[in-house]
Parts: sequence; C-alpha cells; structure tokens
Amino acid sequence: MPQTRPRLLVIGAGGFVGSQITRTAAEACDVVAGLRRAAGEASKSVSIDITQSDSVRAAFDAVRPDAVILTAAMADIDRCEQEQVLAEQVNYFGPLHVARECQRLGARLLFTSTDAVFDGTLAAYPEDSQPTPVNFYGRTKARAEAVIQELLPTAVIVRFSLVLGLSPTPGNNSYVNKLADTLRAGREVRSPSYEFRNPIDVGTLAPLLVKLLRQDAAGIFHIGSSDKMSRYELARRLAVELGAPPELVRPQTEPIAGRAPRGTDDFLVCERLPHLIGFRVPTCDEVIKRAVHGTA
Repeated sequence: MPQTRPRLLVIGAGGFVGSQITRTAAEACDVVAGLRRAAGEASKSVSIDITQSDSVRAAFDAVRPDAVILTAAMADIDRCEQEQVLAEQVNYFGPLHVARECQRLGARLLFTSTDAVFDGTLAAYPEDSQPTPVNFYGRTKARAEAVIQELLPTAVIVRFSLVLGLSPTPGNNSYVNKLADTLRAGREVRSPSYEFRNPIDVGTLAPLLVKLLRQDAAGIFHIGSSDKMSRYELARRLAVELGAPPELVRPQTEPIAGRAPRGTDDFLVCERLPHLIGFRVPTCDEVIKRAVHGTA
C-alpha cells in the first residue's frame, strides 16, 4: 500500500465499524465510502452492491483504490439461518467479488471476519485455530476467509467478537447505542450469562485496522480484550458506565428456542498484533470504559 495518501475504499462505510474506519482513515488516506447508495455528488462515496459482480467492478473502476477494507456483511445470525440464500450472496459471494477486483487492480484487501467461525467449545482460539462454525453465518464467513486467502495471499483477515462503542450516527448497528436506548426507556434487558466474549472498542479497533493495512502484514489476526466476560456481565458493566440501573439487565440462563446455535466461549487470543506493531491488548474493563467515554 503506497505510503503517500493512498486511495482507500471502505465497503460498508454506512455501518457502525465502517463509518468509524472512514473517519479515522481520512487522516492518512484519500477515503472513498462504499455504500449501497452513494451519498451524492458532493461526497466522496460510490454505490456498490457486493452481491452483484457488475456493481463491484463498476465501483472499482470508478475509484481505482490502492487498498480496500471490506466490513459489509449480513451479520444477524438468526436472519442468516432463516435466509440462507441471501446470507450466502452477501457473506460469501460478496467477498469473492471484492477479492477478484482487488486481484485485478492489485489493490490490498483487509477483510473483517468474526468469532462465529468457531464453535466456542475450547478455552481459547489463537489465530491458527481451524474454523469450526456451528451456524450458517459462521460457515459463510469461514468460506469467505478461505477464498480470500486463495485469491489474495497478501490479504489481511481480522476476526473480532463484539465491537463496543457509542455511534454519533443514529440507525446503525451499535450494540451500545441500542442498549443505552433500552435502559434509558426503563425497559429490561436480558443477556446470556453462559456466553463469554472478549470485546474490543471501536475507537481502538478502527485505527488498528488502518495501521494493519499499511503494514507489510498478511494472514489472520485476532483483536479483542485480554480477558473475557459473560454477555450478561458486559451488559451490566456497560449499564453502570452509561449511568443506567444495572438491575435492569437480567440474566438469560439458557438459549432461546428457535434461535440459531451460537458458541458459548469464543475467546479470541491476540498473539500476532503485539509482536507486529507492539499493540498492548486492553482488558475488558478498559474496553468498556473506552466504548462509553472514549478513554480508559
């Protein structure tokens, strides 16, 4: 990736993570936002539907990117299980189309993946762990990882579990925003006490992704906190930081019937990042404070 104002295409720039990357990367890159519908002639954006190869090619020809970050995905696990044809189009064929265009133009690719490629039965998952997905969402993402590595050996694949942060943009998929709205309305929240995750805050994640893209790095990286919490405990700790009554967060002690299966303990071990760029892996408490206040 060129070191002088490279042109970066962020696909999925309207989402929670993608919008943060777009803002963060603007300091070092000429950023173009890849959106389902471009925001208008005055904005640096391009229309792109990753499920359509012609749309992906047209966007790439219009932008001619040096590098691409692909965050766009169908990430609702239950919806993926129910709408498998669409999930495959978005989560597998979408990355395939993008990887082919990166290959054609010689653009560097960073693909965001998920802990759902694992079944959550082990105590920890380092980067070289073999995928063992238990739901259709995880299977599509694992297949996308494989085809990207086959087409683009220099690509960067980043897996994370749960991204926390307050979004300034309403209507996107920020878990903390949704939690805050529910708690402020005085409504009860139920969260699994048997599912454990090691989250990362979006303010830490976004610059790390941009930095990784500019490094001479390739392969799979995990990003998450150094310890893990149950989703129930995470929600209670977030409630405290948000100034909401933690008693509104109630434990969900068993899976809800009819929902897609999920891993119970998807602890992603961050082994490569500290060695590559000296990244200090934050604790869960630090991630929670940063997610709400921006600092820890």
